[in-house]
Amino acid sequence: METAPLLTWTLQQEIPIPADVLPLLTQGEDAVASFKTFRDSATFTTKRLIVRDAQGLTGKKVEIYSLPYSAIHMWSSENAGKLDWNSEIELWTRAGHIKVKLSKGADVRRIDSLIAWAVLNH
Repeated sequence: METAPLLTWTLQQEIPIPADVLPLLTQGEDAVASFKTFRDSATFTTKRLIVRDAQGLTGKKVEIYSLPYSAIHMWSSENAGKLDWNSEIELWTRAGHIKVKLSKGADVRRIDSLIAWAVLNH
C-alpha cells in the first residue's frame, strides 16, 4: 500500500555546519553533517535530523523539524538513473512517511550511510 509522504525535503549539497544550528543542540549532542535545502539546511547530529525551514518572503519566520533517529522504523535509498536527475531517500517513521529528494550535488550513498550509522548505532 503506497502512502503519500507527510513531508518532502530536497537536499542540494553538503555544506559546513550552520552556526544557527548550534544553539539547537542538547548537551552531549554534536552536529555531524549539514546539507543545503531550497531555502535553508538539514543537519544530521549524533541524535537526530534537524531541518531548518525559512518561510515567507523575508525568511524571518522559521520552522524547525526535529526527527529523532529512534523514530525511524525503515528507510530506502534510490540513486539517480540516466534519465532521472534526482536521487531519493524515504523514511518511514512513527509520525509518518517522509521523502527526501537529493539534487545532483548531494551524495545519496553518503546520506544513506549517515542514516544507517544514526539508526543502527543509537
